[in-house]
Amino acid sequence: MRKKILFSTLLLVVIAAIYRFSVFTPELVGFSGPTMGTTYTVKFYTTEAIKRSQNLKDEVDAVLVTINKLMSTYDSTSELSRFNKLPSGGSADLSEDMAYVMDRALLISEMSQGEYDVTIGPLVNLWGFGPGNREDKVPSQDAIDEAKTRVGYHYLTLDGRHLTKQKNVYIDLSSIAKGYGVDRVAKTLEENGIESYLVEVGGEIRSKGVKPDGSAWKVAIESPAGGHTMAERIVSAKDIAIATSGDYRNYFEKNGVRYSHTINPVTGRPIAHHLVSVTVIDKTTTMADGLATAITVLGPDKGLEFAQKNGIAAYLLVKTDFGYEERPSDAFKPYM
Repeated sequence: MRKKILFSTLLLVVIAAIYRFSVFTPELVGFSGPTMGTTYTVKFYTTEAIKRSQNLKDEVDAVLVTINKLMSTYDSTSELSRFNKLPSGGSADLSEDMAYVMDRALLISEMSQGEYDVTIGPLVNLWGFGPGNREDKVPSQDAIDEAKTRVGYHYLTLDGRHLTKQKNVYIDLSSIAKGYGVDRVAKTLEENGIESYLVEVGGEIRSKGVKPDGSAWKVAIESPAGGHTMAERIVSAKDIAIATSGDYRNYFEKNGVRYSHTINPVTGRPIAHHLVSVTVIDKTTTMADGLATAITVLGPDKGLEFAQKNGIAAYLLVKTDFGYEERPSDAFKPYM
């Protein structure tokens, strides 16, 4: 009888050990790297199919290299650069990725009535924020006026994947390409069976699922006063895309005046209002990225009006004499 009890006890211990090692426990893993002149970060919880991240990192790197090869103005051989070199009247059949991003960028250009303009390139380059050696100088009004004659999204016609230019315009996708990069990385993760992840490229973010304990991913909206070290708001991020546009990182100063990298295509000059940061939540990071830039250009009053009119979840931070004032749209308030 005693032998039977000892055997049964030993059998239970063995079964428990087998069960403990056979039950899969998700683990948080991640990787990062350089891309698009900035960096990217991927965090996800492992599945039984994906227990190691190296092969997945290789796939993600390949996706981001491809997108950069399509949409970079810094690469003279990219698909975008080749189109920009075409003369007035030129046309080209675009890749599927490029056609999608162009369609979204043209949509936002139309929605904002040209205050966001995908052909802003000549002005961006004139102010020293494009490819080439950066020279911090203020261009003459004549140079600004000349560059403005080559800006106008209405000079572009997209028919399916066929893009035609009616004037010698220069497209700049820097306001939307990183967002698309996030979406494509997210798609890659999902194709590999990842059900809970957080993807970030240059500050643009997309999340899916929840953590094993059921809690949501947390995303900080950084404060212009403290940058990466200070959060203005914490957002619970479940199945959403988040993009932030701000004028407090990329700028130059001349004779005591600060010139933002965000150019208003109507004035031809950097924005000069007190809206310092815009965060947009959307279904795709592509749209969130472009809309955040559009609202930044529009400014605190017109930008909030634009968000309200179009049902955009936008969070505006406006500089005041006493710090920063929060101005959320109605669609953003549930996230607060």
